[in-house]
Amino acid sequence: MWARWTAAIVLGLPATTGVIGLLALLWPGPVERTTLPWLLLAVPVWVGAMSLAFACRSGARAWGWLGGITVLAFVALHLVKALGWTGLPA
Repeated sequence: MWARWTAAIVLGLPATTGVIGLLALLWPGPVERTTLPWLLLAVPVWVGAMSLAFACRSGARAWGWLGGITVLAFVALHLVKALGWTGLPA
């Protein structure tokens, strides 16, 4: 149980930040206009990410899933910026 708690606490927020950041960058329209709704949606996504840890059968699976989501989200974020798919500088 402790492994799931620590996975939820340590990896819940970074996973949420990566996913919401990726969606905010890829959403069509001006970034100034779409950022606030995505930031407001971050709290329910954060709760969902932390709940995902307790849906796993073991702590190792929770760490694996949340860690994988976090790594994939941040790799995709950097890839999107490097490819120039946004108006933001790489």
